[in-house]
Amino acid sequence: MSGAGFSDHFSAVATQYATARPEYPQALFAWIADIAPANGSVWDAGCGSGQASRGLAEVFDDVFATDPSASQIAQAGRIDKVRFAVEPGEHCSLADASVDAVCVAQALHWFDRPAFFAECARVLKPGGVLVAWGYQDIEVPQPLRDAVGAFAARIRDAWPAERFLVDRAYADFAFPFEAIDTATLPVREIAVDWPLMRLLDYFSSYSAVKRYREARGVDPVAVHGWAIAEAWGDSSKPQRLRWPLFVHARRKT
Repeated sequence: MSGAGFSDHFSAVATQYATARPEYPQALFAWIADIAPANGSVWDAGCGSGQASRGLAEVFDDVFATDPSASQIAQAGRIDKVRFAVEPGEHCSLADASVDAVCVAQALHWFDRPAFFAECARVLKPGGVLVAWGYQDIEVPQPLRDAVGAFAARIRDAWPAERFLVDRAYADFAFPFEAIDTATLPVREIAVDWPLMRLLDYFSSYSAVKRYREARGVDPVAVHGWAIAEAWGDSSKPQRLRWPLFVHARRKT
């Protein structure tokens, strides 16, 4: 999910990433379709294993999904109305003024943003929209917070520096084009009901967990898994988990 000078933090955990990550709410994609000038074509840049591509295919006729990681794209499988290509976000094969929307899901912090924004200006039709979003640290029920917080503290220094741009919700990014008011966005979080093992699989998909394990020879999920399980209780009983969702939208005029 990077571009020029591609630092691949995800190929080694591509299978886990594809199966363990939360799905984006369909209301987000419906909102994007509403603000786009038409629902013909969309570029899903930094698509990873297709988490957003599937939702975009529900509301656009044609989805062009790109990622520099062939391993990530290989995990996406076949999705109707989606064309995948191994390409960086900073330089894609789309024609000039050819798409109604460009979308970037949980990936813009990896890009060379000036180069990517220039590419958006090239491929967007007049009136086309750029929508970039991400989700921040998981919020768990009160009984889990101490155990999950200890796990998060252990791996904090193992995150790539770009990850902390997500903590700031891309607040310092110099987005191009005219801002679109997101007040009409009907959803502000991702919410799921998962059993314990799904949560632990999600933690195992973190690039920081891989980096910590390689550097120290210790799996932090295994170290903290028992404490999380004890706080959870019945491991088969789902619990509500949430991620704050932030969205930036711009229109090419």
